[in-house]
Amino acid sequence: MAKRKNSGYKKSAKKPYQSGKQNNKQSPPQGNRKNIKSKGKPDATGRNQRGKKRATIEVTCSGLTSEGKGIIEWDGKQLEVAYLLPGETAEVMVTKKGRLITAELKRVLKPSEDRINRLKQHPNAGVGCQIHHMNDQAQKRFKQKVVDDLMKPFGKPKPIMTMDHPYGYRNKNVMTFGLNRKKEIISGLYAENSHWIIPMEKSIIHDPKADEIIQTIKGMMKSFKMQPYDEDTGQGFLRHVLVRVGKKSGEIMVVLVAATPIFKGKNNFIKALRKTHPEITTIVLNINNRNDSMVLGDQEKVLFGKGTITDTLCGLEFEISASSFYQINPVQTEKLYTKAIEMAELTGEETVIDAYCGIGTIGLVASQKAGKVIGVELNKGAVRDAIRNSKRNGVKNARFYQGDAGEFMVQMAEHGEKVDVVFMDPPRSGSDEAFLSSVVKLKPKRVVYVSCNPETQARDLKYMVKNGYGVEEIQPVDMFPQTSHVESVAKLVRKV
Repeated sequence: MAKRKNSGYKKSAKKPYQSGKQNNKQSPPQGNRKNIKSKGKPDATGRNQRGKKRATIEVTCSGLTSEGKGIIEWDGKQLEVAYLLPGETAEVMVTKKGRLITAELKRVLKPSEDRINRLKQHPNAGVGCQIHHMNDQAQKRFKQKVVDDLMKPFGKPKPIMTMDHPYGYRNKNVMTFGLNRKKEIISGLYAENSHWIIPMEKSIIHDPKADEIIQTIKGMMKSFKMQPYDEDTGQGFLRHVLVRVGKKSGEIMVVLVAATPIFKGKNNFIKALRKTHPEITTIVLNINNRNDSMVLGDQEKVLFGKGTITDTLCGLEFEISASSFYQINPVQTEKLYTKAIEMAELTGEETVIDAYCGIGTIGLVASQKAGKVIGVELNKGAVRDAIRNSKRNGVKNARFYQGDAGEFMVQMAEHGEKVDVVFMDPPRSGSDEAFLSSVVKLKPKRVVYVSCNPETQARDLKYMVKNGYGVEEIQPVDMFPQTSHVESVAKLVRKV
């Protein structure tokens, strides 16, 4: 998927979601950081050695933000508290340092009926799942309300498409490796907005086999003298482990993300890992020696197998590499794509553009009902994957091009070329005005806008409506159960 800069449009204001029902207690996850030093302890005044002032207060939650955090009032200010539900009474730790005020849930005193405990055996299995403490109906109401509020200027969205079994759905798991205070190897996820590693053995949304493989690797590291990478010192070998699972093919890819290409004991390590997990079909070493937050580096070496796995989506088979963009929830993706194709109203004659086409998934699915498909993508590797996937599926009416989709469409308009439908599936930052203006110049009859962030989608729809398009349908899809994220697909039709 091509990465685009945010255009600078103002974000929509967060609106609290009201609920009312009242069940179980839930604590937030606990974390460790690589080589972290001990925190300052509070003195008799309640102020700790680093100048933070703390107080434990009893509060009642009045609503939810669009990110699923509880809203409370304290000292005339509105604060956000993770894992707190509307109507609940709770003890909250408020920390003030300078102008920064944060609030952390300590104990729920009066739980809501919407609360559920999914983490009975593994307390940290909900890391990264902002609303795992809501039952399924509460999650459905919350996400529907978020989309309804954002899309109010354009009409009433359809009822959200939910998932029958909203667990273990992710086909891509990434775990970060480090050391705790006792110099023990840990694996887990970074806490929000930090590089604190929260140790976890499994997640309620990860593929269970992928989590099992990662724990096996962690257990092997000591005997193979494999050290986790330390960001502070720049020493160590293993940074992350990424596991991709073909949910239908059963194929499994393991990607070892290392700080250096020098892998001592490589052959014996692979042999031992495959002995424990013969279901692994390929192993890749990815080299990441950068200092930024990207998981994967640009260099990789296949250690075992073909370096890719395959999976089936909407009847087509896709080849997936370590760096491929591929939707992480194939069950819900099929629902999403089926709806998007329906919105496009394809009859077999249309010329279709798949902007931000990635490895060609939605374009190739659309090719079965379109006259011609043109896919445009900035990432060269993704374009190679799209072309390979086109050949794999015997698709003759699709072509894929590397480049900026907006510039591509402007050139088409200048040459007088016609397009009937544009599919667009931008990153979370949404589109920018340059891209949207190129769509307007090309004048397709219909635009199908798939979004993983309804907030930026609403911003972009406003631009399209001002420039000759009407929003005819909006369909939310719960692609990410247990998290606050929601997907939305909108149908826009050009006014004659």
